[in-house]
Amino acid sequence: MRKLLLIVTILILGLLIWQYKETLFSNKNRETLFSDENKTSIQTGSKLTAQSSGESRVNLSNTKIIAENLEVPWALVFLPDRSLLVTQRTGQILLFSEDGSAKEVIAILDDVLVSGEGGLLGITIHSDFRVNNYIYLYYTYSSTQANTLNRVVRYKFSDKKLRDRTIIVDDIPGASNHNGGRLKFGPDRFLYITTGDAQNPSLAQDKNSLAGKILRVTDEGKAPLDNPFGNLVYSYGHRNAQGLAWDQNNQLWATEHGPSAQDELNKIEKGGNFGWPEITGDEQKVGMVSPVIQSGLDTWAPAGLLYSGGVFYFAGLRGQALYSFNPATGELDNYFKNQFGRIREAVLGPDNKIYLSTSNRDGRAIPKQGDDKIIKIYQSQ
Repeated sequence: MRKLLLIVTILILGLLIWQYKETLFSNKNRETLFSDENKTSIQTGSKLTAQSSGESRVNLSNTKIIAENLEVPWALVFLPDRSLLVTQRTGQILLFSEDGSAKEVIAILDDVLVSGEGGLLGITIHSDFRVNNYIYLYYTYSSTQANTLNRVVRYKFSDKKLRDRTIIVDDIPGASNHNGGRLKFGPDRFLYITTGDAQNPSLAQDKNSLAGKILRVTDEGKAPLDNPFGNLVYSYGHRNAQGLAWDQNNQLWATEHGPSAQDELNKIEKGGNFGWPEITGDEQKVGMVSPVIQSGLDTWAPAGLLYSGGVFYFAGLRGQALYSFNPATGELDNYFKNQFGRIREAVLGPDNKIYLSTSNRDGRAIPKQGDDKIIKIYQSQ
């Protein structure tokens, strides 16, 4: 009898040990699965949270529409008094109060050619705007019926008016598509300009052409002495770069549209050849620079780019999302997928909040009530 009880006890203990191991293994599997899910975005109602495998995660929530019923707002720039200048692709420049409650049309450019992706595109302010009140604009125009071009012009902005027009860079090749158009002053106080290949891919490899490039110029439109090719070109081999931002080390990055897919986020090298049209996606070739990340078979159609808290955020047009990329961890996330439609611009405001603009009235989406909009995003760690 005692032997029987001993055998039963041993069997029961063995069963308990086996169950414990199974439970432990299952928990480890769930932990691994959860870790993989950390690399994706989870949408819950109107709030979308990016899960991160790091010690903190970024929450973007509590969106606020500060302006609506706009006509393809392309670029945003804040002034020192926290008011906001907005370009509309149709040729208008709008001025908003900080909270969006007041709106004024301060100028309409009558020589803007609105065709395809062309029109009034980028806007930025001079590094010394408080002193000189200079603003810079990028727009498409036509010198003849069959000659589409782009140019950068400078105005003095005072008393809510534009004065003293000066052409900074002219005769940038243009087309109905692939016009580039982003303008930003860098930490080195030079003006950086993205240009598209004007639907002529071979121009991107021609260092003497202004098409398919990132240009770097002085505030007067001259070539800095240390530009790599003795002209305005800073980097080349670009298809249609749409966003510019600098990280904490003053390193320049850019977003770029690929051929229907294989969209890119590039770490820009002075004098670098970024491959178009010779290579796309992760392809490699001696003397050419491949992207840090690319969308593969997916399409982001990335546009405005900003850097905040060690993370890049970029707008997605066809992707219809705000994307984030952490270069330290390699994690890519998306926010507000399909919530606002096509997102064109993403900038960091003076209040350290992210501001987006939609592009649902550009002929490539079905506009909803209130489109197009400027949206304020509240960010917290």
